[in-house]
Amino acid sequence: MCICVCLSHPTQASEPPNPTEEQPPLGTGSLSFPWSHLRLPGYIVPLHYHLLLHPNLTMLSYSGTVRIELQVQNNTNWVVLHSKGLRITTATMLDQNLAHLSDKVGYSLRTKPFVLPVLHNPTHEQTAIFSPRVLSGGQKYFLFLEFGAELGEGFYGFYRSTYRTSSGETRNLASTHFEPTSARMAFPCFDEPSFKANYSISIRRSRAHTALSNMPVQTVVLDDGLMEDRFAVSVRMSSYLVAFIVCDFRSVSATTASGVKVSVYAAPEKWQQTHYALKAAVKLLEFYEKYFNIKYPLPKQDLVAIPDFQAGAMENWGLITFRETSLLFDPATSSGSDRVWVTMVIAHELAHQWFGNLVTMQWWNDIWLNEGFARYMEYISVNATYPKLRVEDYLVDTCFAAIGRDSLNSSRPISSAAESPTQIEEMFDTVSYDKGACVLHMLRHYLTDQVFQSGIVRYLRRYSYSNAHNQDLWDSLANEEEFSSGEHCYSSRQAAKNYLYAGEHLDLTSMMNTWTLQTGVPLVTVTRQGSHLLLKQERFLRTAHPSDPTWPSLQQGFLWHIPLTYRTDTSTSIHRHPMTTLTDSVEVGEEVGWVKVNVDMAGYYLVHYDGSGWDDLIQLLKDNHTALTFMDRTHLIHNAFQLTTAGRLSLDKALDLIGYLRSESHTVPLLEGLGYLEAFYRIVERRDIPDVTQNLRYILWYFRDVIDRQTWSDKGSVSERRLRSELLSLACHLGDLPCLKQAQRSFTHWLDSNSTLNLPADMAETVYSVGAQEDTGWASLLQTYTHSLSETHKRKILSALASSRDTNKLTRLLELGLEGEVIRTQDLDSLIAMVARNPKGHHLAWSYVQKYWSTLVDKFQLGSFSIRNIIIGTTAQFSSTEELTEVRVFFESIHEQASQLRVTEVAMDNIQKNILWLQRNLGTLRSWLDQQID
Repeated sequence: MCICVCLSHPTQASEPPNPTEEQPPLGTGSLSFPWSHLRLPGYIVPLHYHLLLHPNLTMLSYSGTVRIELQVQNNTNWVVLHSKGLRITTATMLDQNLAHLSDKVGYSLRTKPFVLPVLHNPTHEQTAIFSPRVLSGGQKYFLFLEFGAELGEGFYGFYRSTYRTSSGETRNLASTHFEPTSARMAFPCFDEPSFKANYSISIRRSRAHTALSNMPVQTVVLDDGLMEDRFAVSVRMSSYLVAFIVCDFRSVSATTASGVKVSVYAAPEKWQQTHYALKAAVKLLEFYEKYFNIKYPLPKQDLVAIPDFQAGAMENWGLITFRETSLLFDPATSSGSDRVWVTMVIAHELAHQWFGNLVTMQWWNDIWLNEGFARYMEYISVNATYPKLRVEDYLVDTCFAAIGRDSLNSSRPISSAAESPTQIEEMFDTVSYDKGACVLHMLRHYLTDQVFQSGIVRYLRRYSYSNAHNQDLWDSLANEEEFSSGEHCYSSRQAAKNYLYAGEHLDLTSMMNTWTLQTGVPLVTVTRQGSHLLLKQERFLRTAHPSDPTWPSLQQGFLWHIPLTYRTDTSTSIHRHPMTTLTDSVEVGEEVGWVKVNVDMAGYYLVHYDGSGWDDLIQLLKDNHTALTFMDRTHLIHNAFQLTTAGRLSLDKALDLIGYLRSESHTVPLLEGLGYLEAFYRIVERRDIPDVTQNLRYILWYFRDVIDRQTWSDKGSVSERRLRSELLSLACHLGDLPCLKQAQRSFTHWLDSNSTLNLPADMAETVYSVGAQEDTGWASLLQTYTHSLSETHKRKILSALASSRDTNKLTRLLELGLEGEVIRTQDLDSLIAMVARNPKGHHLAWSYVQKYWSTLVDKFQLGSFSIRNIIIGTTAQFSSTEELTEVRVFFESIHEQASQLRVTEVAMDNIQKNILWLQRNLGTLRSWLDQQID
């Protein structure tokens, strides 16, 4: 039977023990598990880990020991830490007076004074170590643990990955992925970001392999012929940033101007694809050292392409791991967009070496401090180092994606509560990354570049090797000396931390709290009244309308401090106005003809022009579209079509707005307008509305001139290549005969070459998609996919295979994805989404998800990006009340899991948005098309 043991529990403000709460009978003998909270107690702090691991890549298991130096702050008999799926075989405690008896990793635990009981609470993924002798507050102790585990089958913890050589041999490697809560799957640890510590890691391996970890290494030969790699003591860091790999990879290396050794690792036969990443990493690391004015703190930086990797990349300090498509670049098969992607991912992960690694958020509710900054620094750094990539063109896509999520009622604040591992996993989403980046973009424009840069440098310096909250960032942006620049000035002597914006003081903390602690995105409605602009702000929702009975409750309590900007036809100046109330007005003058609010889309808000406002702008674009910048033109297109989705603007008005696109020469507004027309085509195509589907091929006539100007090559700038790829892909999908003939001709040449011909990388996916519609072409593509050594090439082929109109072939693809051999498990979520985008596959994909839901959750984790991608990827295609009901019934059938996922609400909101779009706009679209064709 279980007997309660009276323990000396210290008090803790954030997580107080509850002595009256019945503890679960998880113990052995007379002990019960002593802790009932998800968060660990804060009265024991790890200072230093000495970790020794010995993985066996044949048996696919490993053994290990860890010695953790602890600082005990209050008297207690218990040490509670994290462990998940580990076999802890021995636990021993020494105080610092006996520590000299065990001054090296691997010391035999059998010689220690006593072995301690180990208890487990699997629900909270915790382990408790009981010490019969009280651990005294103010003293240091050393906890020794022996443990073992299997190398994981998934993508978390210390897991197995494989790759296949060109001769067909399968080789094993072992790698780690710990963020956010999976270090506990590799070794017992205090797996919360605030428990920063130093790490001394050693790994035993065979001579055939290489071991990598966060720090540089010294290697010794052991008596049994094994090698032991002993890595230097790390800087203080959170557990989720620890990493180690055992593999047989090859690398290329270079040294930065400040002496940091940068190396890129990949499977031996993919070694030639590492050179671009090396050059980019060196250039970007040098940029960040100058921009942050803080030297990269480690002596080396490794970047490793892992064959099986669920995320895009992971910023482990000094040992960044990547999915192969995010790091490797093959000039023969990688497109212009692939080059942008690789560069941006490297830039993102290197930014994390400062934002996230050097300064870490206190808890996962503020993960945006890591991810939002890293996402935004991609644009700043790549724009400075690779200006020809024109990545500023992609920033609009980031902000539009954020608005798309944020305009659903199921959105969340940037800073949100998260406690369980599933909740924490879901924090890595569009809101943290994209909205976080776009709010920072707005803040940078509000403060000016210089104030923004100096503020974040101060933030990094103040909290180096420590943890931070939202408020710490706002405080750091308060300059310590008087500063003025243009219309902005600030003095730290101002107690309220006020900035002068357009002549008015704004409290930075109050302003930014409206953007980070509040859900949603604002809509500013502009009404011209004589010489004034009347302004009104409200929360923008695509699934609700002011005429709805629930509208007042959906708007209650929402107010943003908006740094409003506008431009008129009477001046080249950018006018600024702080809007901190629900309604406001500004004087513009009687002589003003047109007004464009939110200049260059620097602000994170939408704009609706009431009265004749939209008509004035439509006429302006028709008469002289270059009077507005390409960013302003793109912003108008986006806002107009978003408003039509919300039922706030007639669709024919938005369609009239893009009538000028036949005169447009910039790729960004062209792609924005094209994207909406394509989305309309695909939604009516899936709903099988033949007359509208047929008439929407009007798109081909609409863009005929620009389509005909495209060449089937990789020539031109990255932006031009991107436009060419999108245009010709859509043209072939719409059945454009010249496009289909050229694609079929190119595919025949590829087949005749026995699949050895390198097609233009930007056009390869379109060519393959046309060829995949025939049995022979599909089979040849699957064969090529199986043997290709380029993951970017394989992704293009997989997309083409999933475009087949033969449901038997689509079913076969899904079966291969589930098997995980030909199509790796890491690509299964993308494959499901690809099949779902196919008009012949969207119900097939959804049925597959329902049938294999439990298997999919086992392969991935419940709150993971992959599960979210699967749910959104399959349900986002639906647009009927019957489909909404079917999805709701399925979520109810898995209520225990679905109730933990915010993404299920997002999925149903998306379907409701599609239903409303058809109800509000289908008739208008049909009439507008009839008029154009007549």
